[in-house]
Amino acid sequence: MTQNHFGPTRLDAALVPLIAQKWGTPVYLHDRAFIEQSCDQLLNMPNAFGLHVRYAMKANSDRTVLRVVTGKGLDLDCSSVDEAARAHSAGIPYDRMMLTTQEVPLGQEREELEGMIRNGLKYNVCSLTQYRLIADFAKQAGIDLSIRVHPGASGGGESQTRDTGSEYSCFGVHLNDIPTVVEMARDKGLRFTQVHVHIGSGGDPEKWRENIDRELGFVRSYFPDAGTVSFGGGLKVARMPGEKQADINELGTYAAARLKEFKEQTGRALRMEIEPGTFVVANSGYIITRVMDKKLTNEMNFLLVDGGMELLSRPLLYGSEHPISIVGQDGTLRSSEYDSYSVGTATPYGIVGRCCESGDSVRLDNEGTIVPVQVAEAEIGDYVVIGGTGAYSESMSPENYNSHRKAPAVMKMKDAELVLIRKRQVREQLVQNELDVDL
Repeated sequence: MTQNHFGPTRLDAALVPLIAQKWGTPVYLHDRAFIEQSCDQLLNMPNAFGLHVRYAMKANSDRTVLRVVTGKGLDLDCSSVDEAARAHSAGIPYDRMMLTTQEVPLGQEREELEGMIRNGLKYNVCSLTQYRLIADFAKQAGIDLSIRVHPGASGGGESQTRDTGSEYSCFGVHLNDIPTVVEMARDKGLRFTQVHVHIGSGGDPEKWRENIDRELGFVRSYFPDAGTVSFGGGLKVARMPGEKQADINELGTYAAARLKEFKEQTGRALRMEIEPGTFVVANSGYIITRVMDKKLTNEMNFLLVDGGMELLSRPLLYGSEHPISIVGQDGTLRSSEYDSYSVGTATPYGIVGRCCESGDSVRLDNEGTIVPVQVAEAEIGDYVVIGGTGAYSESMSPENYNSHRKAPAVMKMKDAELVLIRKRQVREQLVQNELDVDL
C-alpha cells in the first residue's frame, strides 16, 4: 500500500519525507484538488430558485486558500472587519463578502467598515446595538441589510462550544427582539433583503432541516422584503472512520422542496444561501510532525512529536478526533488509523506535543485525559501525520504559546507540484511588536 487515506482524500505517503526535508516539521499540507472538488459539490447542491455559496473564511483564512475558493465561484462570509480587510488584501473585492460579526466597530474601525460597505460589503446585523449604529448610515447610503436571527434552538452538534443557536449562545438578534428591529427599520424606511440563521458546526442533519422550516416561518411573518434566505453552514464532515458525512444532495433536495412550498403559499421565490467552511477544507489538510522522543510511564507509552496544541487545538477545545498515520523516514506508510491499516502489530501510544500542558495531545477523553492511539511501532525520526486538519487548525490555534513559531504551510497543486504558501515564522517575529521600556 503506497497511499495514505484520510476521509475522502488521499495522500501519497512518499511525499511526507520530501516535504519534511524541504520545509522542516511541523508543517501544514493542503490539497488544492480536494478543495476545488468540495466547491464543485456545493455549487451543484440541489436548489429551487438559485443558490449562493459563501465560504466561512474563519475555517482557514490563508490567502492562497481564499484565492482557490473564490476562483471556483464561492464568495466569502467574514467574521471580523480584519478578516474582510485580509481577504481584500488577497485581491478579493468587498462585493464578494458578507460581514457577520460580534463586533461593534467604533472610531477608525467604524470608518473602515463604512468604506467597505460602500464598496459592496453585505452587512449582516447581529444585534440591536449593531442595528442602531448602522441604521442612519444605511439610510444615507441607500443600502439594504441582512439580519442574523437567533432562533433559540440547538444545532445538535457533538460539542456545546460549537452550538450557536441555543439559548446558551449569543449569536444574532434573538427572535424576541425581531419585532422591535423590524418596526425600527420600517420607521426608517430600511429593508432587510436577506435573513440568516446559523445553528452551529458539525450538527445533526435533522436539526439542519428543522432550521429550514423554522427560518421560513419567521421570514414569512417578519421579512416581506427578503429575497435571500441563508441556512448557514455547519455541514458535518467525516474525519474519522465510522463518522457520517452530511449528504449535500439530500439536504439540498429538502431545502428546495420547502422553498417551492413557500412560493406556492406566498408567491415569493427565495434564493437559498449556505456558508460552509469545514466542508470545503477540513479533509483537504494534514499536519506533518516528526517523532522527537519516546517515553514510558507505568501506565502509558508516549510518542512526543514536534507539533501539538499550538498547531491543532480542536482535541483540547472540543474533544475532536483526527485520524493518525505513521510514515517511516523512507516514505513508507506504517499505519493508517482511517483505513485500519498497520504493518505489524499496532501498539497503543499517547501522542503528545511539545507544549508544557498536560492536554497537549491529539486524543483526549471527556475528562481531558490522554487516550492512546493504536499505531504501528514508530521510531525517533519517523513521522506522525494528523488528518482532517484543513479547517480550524492554523486559523485558530494558540500560536506562539511557549514561544513556538507558527509553522509553514504547503499546498499540493493539481499537477502534484508542492508549493510553499506560507513561510515558517522566524524568531525575530516573536518579539517584533514588543517595546524596550526604561525600568
